[in-house]
Amino acid sequence: MAYTINDDCIACGACADGCPVNAISEGDGKYVINADTCIDCGACAGACPVGAPQA
Repeated sequence: MAYTINDDCIACGACADGCPVNAISEGDGKYVINADTCIDCGACAGACPVGAPQA
């Protein structure tokens, strides 16, 4: 199952920079993960300063 980004997101972009498959893009007020591209590696969760990406 792909990661999702919860409402704790502060739109800093750290998760997008850490994603090895470029599955994360800026959405409306927070970043979003493309479930079809996400490889469920958890790099976004490790890069996020507020823990917004969740499995």
